[in-house]
Amino acid sequence: MSALFLISMLFGLAFGQATSFCIPTEYIMHVERKECAYCLSVNTTICAGYCMTRDINGKLFLPKYALSQDVCTYRDFMYKTVEIPGCPRHVTSYFSYPVAVSCKCGKCNTDYSDCIHEAIKTNYCTKPQKSYVVGFSI
Repeated sequence: MSALFLISMLFGLAFGQATSFCIPTEYIMHVERKECAYCLSVNTTICAGYCMTRDINGKLFLPKYALSQDVCTYRDFMYKTVEIPGCPRHVTSYFSYPVAVSCKCGKCNTDYSDCIHEAIKTNYCTKPQKSYVVGFSI
């Protein structure tokens, strides 16, 4: 192999990772329970963005584990808990949700991530809405 080819390959690999744009992004999540009177809008952060991916030719000849592609996923996250207003006493009114602290491009871990190809359009309220901002319900 020529030196120019090796340098080109190294530059391509380095630049490919540098152009990945995977960061914590603000997201409004709507939370409601059937038994409770209100829907709660919660501001959180999720991992979103672009990760460099290469599609391999010859997919028929490779094992399935070699075909997975990198996605924007959590590096570090924590859980926060909110109380849904208007719940009867017999219903658990607390809801815990993940907050992205940092993100990375990597394999999607189904233990704590939703690894789907298309977003499901169900993030809306069917009940009167209350907002939740930094520990206070408004």
